[in-house]
Amino acid sequence: MRVFKFGGASVKNADAVRNVAEIIKNYGQGKLIVVISAMGKTTNAMEAIVESCAKDKSKVSELVKERSDFHIEIMSQLFSSDHPIFDEIDAIFKNLEEYCMTCTVQNQAMIYDQVVSLGEVISTKIVEAFVKDSGLRSKWCDARKIIRTNGNFKDAKIDWEKTKELYKLNMSLDFNRDVDIAITQGFIGGTENGDTTTLGREGSDFSAGILAFVSDSENVTIWKDVPGMLNADPKWFDNTIKLDKISFREAIELSYFGASVIHPKTIKPLQNKTIPLFI
Repeated sequence: MRVFKFGGASVKNADAVRNVAEIIKNYGQGKLIVVISAMGKTTNAMEAIVESCAKDKSKVSELVKERSDFHIEIMSQLFSSDHPIFDEIDAIFKNLEEYCMTCTVQNQAMIYDQVVSLGEVISTKIVEAFVKDSGLRSKWCDARKIIRTNGNFKDAKIDWEKTKELYKLNMSLDFNRDVDIAITQGFIGGTENGDTTTLGREGSDFSAGILAFVSDSENVTIWKDVPGMLNADPKWFDNTIKLDKISFREAIELSYFGASVIHPKTIKPLQNKTIPLFI
């Protein structure tokens, strides 16, 4: 078992989705868990929908349509017009609009998690459909049914034992049947009551670490638009050096001192089982 993680920039348009499928084809031999973020700037757009839901519902329909059109444009370049993915994504956006227009929940953090999390749900459904059409044995898996958290919305804490149990029930069994690739969401989890939660800053990378931990993965690869981990931020310093190999401790120290390529909470579960991390 291995884990791949792709961020929002890696699935920002149709060409990017095709590239992800090629990477999975070329480098994803064996059993593979693929963790994917929302497409492009979708999280920001979903946050605007949350704000409209709370303050000015008259803008909800327009904002939802904008996000729907963005995804339809990507899908139209990947699938034939009669592909079932169009109806599936349309239903999600219709439910989103209805939820926002009728929502009376006072807990804004809870609303945030129910709405913003759909960015990851939508992106993974699109990518999984394309990967499957490419001839790979893939399955869409719902992280909300695997990563169990408490109800601390926007920064939920992991129930590690329950997550391990739910992984075995909801993902591990699929690998024993006819699935080679499980495609799931970063950043999100679920409570015992069925509410969606989000995992806070750099939550998608953390999701990859969580799933690697509970699956006893051989390694984790986080695919980035940089050559790897550098010894300094190239935006601020010239002549940075790529670090070909460092210890978990050094990676955590670099993260705490501002290296944005990886977050300390992603590294910790990997360090606990000495699971190698590639960038």
